[in-house]
Amino acid sequence: MEFKISRDFIAQIEQLISENKGNELENLLQEIHYADIAEIMEELDDYEASYLFKILDSEKTAEILLELDEEVREKILRNLSAKEIAEELDELNTDDAADIIAELPQSKKEEVISELEDVEHAKDIVDLLRYDEDTAGGLMAKELVKVNENWNVLTCVKEMRHQAENVSRVHSIYVVDDEERLKGRLSLKDLLTTSTKTPISEVYIKKVDYVKVDTKDVEVARIMQKYDLEAIPVIDELGRLVGRITIDDIVDVIKEEADKDYQLAAGISQDVEADDSILELTRARLPWLVLALLGGFISVRVLGLFDGAMDNHPELFFFTPLIAAMAGNVGVQSSAIIVQGLANNTLSGSLWSRLLKEVTLSLLNGLILGVILLIGSHFLLNVNFMLGITVTVALLSVIVTASVLGTFIPMTLNRYGIDPALATGPFITTSNDICGILIYFSIAKMILGF
Repeated sequence: MEFKISRDFIAQIEQLISENKGNELENLLQEIHYADIAEIMEELDDYEASYLFKILDSEKTAEILLELDEEVREKILRNLSAKEIAEELDELNTDDAADIIAELPQSKKEEVISELEDVEHAKDIVDLLRYDEDTAGGLMAKELVKVNENWNVLTCVKEMRHQAENVSRVHSIYVVDDEERLKGRLSLKDLLTTSTKTPISEVYIKKVDYVKVDTKDVEVARIMQKYDLEAIPVIDELGRLVGRITIDDIVDVIKEEADKDYQLAAGISQDVEADDSILELTRARLPWLVLALLGGFISVRVLGLFDGAMDNHPELFFFTPLIAAMAGNVGVQSSAIIVQGLANNTLSGSLWSRLLKEVTLSLLNGLILGVILLIGSHFLLNVNFMLGITVTVALLSVIVTASVLGTFIPMTLNRYGIDPALATGPFITTSNDICGILIYFSIAKMILGF
């Protein structure tokens, strides 16, 4: 059952901290999950959060560190000595420890690493720090279970028992040769049902999915999602097994990528959160708002080209918001489907086949919407027949154009290595608004002859 954090519970904790009742506080939090304690600490001020952190045992606080918001974690670490931070990192897997050290100032990093008691643990962390955080090397942990292809089953079991002491969860057993090159994986079922004297080379599975240290994190996520993997081994340039990536790390990657795409689609150009400063939020939002404003100027200029239409057929003006809105909506729909397909790697066919499909779909939707508009404008708005025909033809043309742009732009951006999520935000909306107004009045001029 999920633990619910109430205002009364937070007040109780604040009271115990103010009265310096550390033992009572520790007993109160003893059965609460570390992720919930992290949420509690985020509700406290800096002093209270640091106080709470220091009274808990290091095995629990190490896990709490991983769950904390980056800003809160930074404040907690700032109040800890290098030795205290090292004690926390000794309790973590190498990948998590490396992530926390990477957030520290350079001088503090060196101090913390020098204070780590386990020399091998420290070496592994230093090795991980040399990889970019958005690669498989930056995601992987050094802790894993591996056996040599030349061992027999009995030797493997003995070695696995020893290795498993340092691995919180055994997802897979990897097989390597004498040079540490990845050769395959070992099924636990085969290990349990095979004679103890049988060589591993006779029973291990030679087919194994893997990634290289420089593989991008989003590609790792795609592979693990496609093949439904809980963990995947990582090899270096020589094919040597150097680590593994588990599904919990990939869930974080997928969430971060989804958050980034959502923000790009909303016209936010930087990775920000609601609690960030006004200046940071302004820097993230302003560029696309400026673009939208420039698009608005262009729209006004386009309208100015057809001022004769306003004089002769002022009723055209009242349909302008409808045309612009439909252009934006259709464009966003088309681009959202394309971006989703590109992100999930489920988009099949060439650009032209995809455009043909979208044009066919938009024609069908446009015809249905056009009929509704023609009937509605005549019977509900008392619009004359020719004006109704004009708006209907314009609507159909705008829908097809917006659909084509919504398909073409994200696929083109993706082809040139630009995040296609850009095409689902103000960029596509603004461009479709301009095109929609231009098409609308151009068709009106052709049909009504002003």
